[in-house]
Order: sequence, then structure tokens, then C-alpha cells
Amino acid sequence: MTEQAPEDYIAALAEPRQGDVAQLHARIQAQAPDMRAYVDRGFLAYGRYDYRYATGRTGEWFVLGLASNKAYLSLYAPTLDLEPFVARLPKASLGRGCIRFKRLVDLDLAVVDDIVAASAANDGQTLTT
Repeated sequence: MTEQAPEDYIAALAEPRQGDVAQLHARIQAQAPDMRAYVDRGFLAYGRYDYRYATGRTGEWFVLGLASNKAYLSLYAPTLDLEPFVARLPKASLGRGCIRFKRLVDLDLAVVDDIVAASAANDGQTLTT
């Protein structure tokens, strides 16, 4: 199976999503250039972390992800508590492990930068839950 390039993922999106995701992608790469960008299970993903549950179960997942859903865009940051961030984004809502928003203009990009920086700190780490 051939891995899809992030640019191909973005190019396959219809406007205005394509432009919003392209801008977020560029911003994430500028803020965290060491986090590898890739496509994983329908997400535009960045970085990687290992997780270990108290039960002993382990796995790998991205530290930051973008998804284009039917009604909104989602910014996933599974290693973070997103509630304090979404409180600073009045036009966004908190989903399960993500912040949902309709358009990039609905976000305060300084908050996005904070999420990216906090997520990047977990890149390559092993987290126990």
C-alpha cells in the first residue's frame, strides 16, 4: 500500500475546505517543523506518540491531527486536555478528543499555535493513561 502524501490529501478536498486545511497545515509545519506530517486513517496527522494503558495495552497514534468532516473541520490533539483551549475559541466546540469548527476564520490562530506547541512537546513520547 502506498502512503498518501499530505499534499495529495489536501488537494483532494473541495474549496473552501482545501484552503483552510492548507493554511492550517502550513501553520502547523511552521510552528513544529520537526513533527512529521503524514496521512493516517483519513487524518492529516503530525508526530507520533506511544501510549500504554494501565492494563498493559499499548499502541501508537498521532499527537496532532486534522480531519475534514461533512459539517466541520476537526483539530485533534489526543495527548492534551482540550477544554481550556476550546474555552478560548467561542465559535468552536469540543468534540471527543478534538476541537470542531466550520471555517478557519472562526479560530484564534494564537490558540491554535498554543495547541500545536503543547502537542509537539509530546512528539516521540510514551504516555501512560
